[in-house]
Amino acid sequence: MNTQLFTLALLEILLSIGISVGVIFISYRLLKKLFFQKETIQGDNLAFIIFTSGIMLSIGIILSEVIPSITNVIRLSTTQNETISVPTIIGYSSLYLCIGFICAVCINAAVFLLFSLLTKGVNEFQEIQRNNIAVAILVTTILISITLIAKDSIALLISSLVPYPEVSNYL
Repeated sequence: MNTQLFTLALLEILLSIGISVGVIFISYRLLKKLFFQKETIQGDNLAFIIFTSGIMLSIGIILSEVIPSITNVIRLSTTQNETISVPTIIGYSSLYLCIGFICAVCINAAVFLLFSLLTKGVNEFQEIQRNNIAVAILVTTILISITLIAKDSIALLISSLVPYPEVSNYL
């Protein structure tokens, strides 16, 4: 058994779970605080639950593209001759998470802009607060669609920032 690989795999699993739980927790708290202070998830407002679920799924999709780059930096730090320091790993991880957060905010803004253009005079937040399930499903579907379309580009952007070692070009 390769103990270094096993330890690295355990570290990546713990890191993935920890980052995911933390980001989703913070995202949910921000969503509640900024838009839906009086709503609960006890089932009183199904539209809010659908909308919140869509946002959490969108964040999960974006995180699934961010976390591999973070684990790549950790792998590089353990497999290269020149080690990458812990503060550098934290710096890269923070940068990747910030890019993911900015992308998530941009995707959400694009969804609300698109929804507003498609449905003049309909305030999606008020409709969701009024338990309008149709609006919640439409907004959530647009959100997930745009996230799925943009996720590969987000992954490419973040992976371009991974500090891979320089290789010689023999051609």
